Amino acid sequence: MSSVTQALIITRREVRDSLRDWRIVTPIFLLTLIFPALMTVTSELAANVAVAWGAGPNAQVIMGRLAPFSLMIVGFFPISFSLVIALESFVGERERRSIEPLLAMPISDGELYLGKLLSSMILPLAASYLGILIYYVGLVIYSGYAIEVPILSLIVVLTTMEAVVMVAGAVVVSSQTTSVRAANLLASFIIIPMALFLQAEAVLLFWGHYEALWAVVAALLMLDLMLIRTGLRIFNREDLLAREFDEINLPGLWKDFRHLFSCLPASVHQTREGAEPRVSLWRLYRRDVPQLLRLHRVPIAIAGGVLLAAFCAGWLVARAFPLPAGVVDLSGLGSVDYVKGVPSIPLLPGFDVRGIFTHNVRVLAVSLLLAPLSFGAVPVMILLPSMLLVGFFAGEAAFAGLNPWVFLAVFILPHGVLELPAVVLASAFGLRLGASIMAPPPDFSISQSIMLSVADLLKVFFLLVMPMLLLAAAVEVYLTPWLVIRVFGG
Repeated sequence: MSSVTQALIITRREVRDSLRDWRIVTPIFLLTLIFPALMTVTSELAANVAVAWGAGPNAQVIMGRLAPFSLMIVGFFPISFSLVIALESFVGERERRSIEPLLAMPISDGELYLGKLLSSMILPLAASYLGILIYYVGLVIYSGYAIEVPILSLIVVLTTMEAVVMVAGAVVVSSQTTSVRAANLLASFIIIPMALFLQAEAVLLFWGHYEALWAVVAALLMLDLMLIRTGLRIFNREDLLAREFDEINLPGLWKDFRHLFSCLPASVHQTREGAEPRVSLWRLYRRDVPQLLRLHRVPIAIAGGVLLAAFCAGWLVARAFPLPAGVVDLSGLGSVDYVKGVPSIPLLPGFDVRGIFTHNVRVLAVSLLLAPLSFGAVPVMILLPSMLLVGFFAGEAAFAGLNPWVFLAVFILPHGVLELPAVVLASAFGLRLGASIMAPPPDFSISQSIMLSVADLLKVFFLLVMPMLLLAAAVEVYLTPWLVIRVFGG
């Protein structure tokens, strides 16, 4: 019997139990019937008010923006009940003491998890699709306005992706908590971001940026896959049965962190025996750093690839949209006054070693703090803006008649040879920190996986990244302007 068939056995059981519970079926049924009618009346009232205030000639445009928004809201409210079902999936059965027979079934952890995931998603999604259908039919009957098929398809796909995000996140929460109360409290970290996300989607809908919403669909799809993978990797039925209560053991966490920090990166998976290894600056540079760079060569390659792709994208934008002649005056590029004018440019840090170094460290530190919340996406995305600008200005320099390679060698290479590798290293280890939640090493809990990634990140950040950024800031202040004046000053 295939894994999908085994998972569907759990799904059928859970859906059948949900349909028997009137406390779940009744709210979903009422929302599915009442809310589309309410949104139809609200949309018609809003359109009438707009016409009464002199927007009659633009009535078609108003309906073209208001109807998709109302359709999205109609689809979102039923899937909000998916949180209730998903949060009950594991911890609810554990409190009702009905989890033991389920866990005793001859199926794998992955099949059990997928079955619970699908069962938490089917009923709310069916109600959401039905609500969308009722609203769409009512809109056509009462107002004669039909939403275009591409926009309708976009709303349906968006609703599906949002449901998967909410359910996958809630099932992860349910499998890692010991009480429904704790799961409901943690659910706020799912529903609040999704509500804010819904507002951002509404802005894009009102402005008619449907191509941007398809990019949102792609981002949600990646988030869906990461959440599902996270749940599959960290779910363990033995831990679910053995966990009696959750507590924060700060001394124990500190002891584990000290062990992970003091061990050599290549031997951190070995059984702890005897005293902790002695940590010295010589050992860290001689053994730890080379091992860390070797073990993290994949995320380093990914970060470097993103850096190169951003530069190429900026170059292509410059070639596709060259600035008109005379917009940028490069005649005084190598003059002393031109270089001295850099500190007066708004939004840039002070043009001194301390200002540049502090700015770079602050940006990297904030992105690394956001790494666990974004599965490592923010540290990698921080590479994009600066390299897009570098590629863009290199392309514009070539269009203006300058040699782009000389431009890069003078303006970027002196300090970039230190700064860019430092940023790549920080982004790569930030990516690993985000992935530590999604893919913890074998025999490591989530907390241990995060602490291991933090220990590795601290070693690289303080031993390599910060010294390289400090040297890069000094070169950028003292050497780069001198080279610009020497090469372009004539």
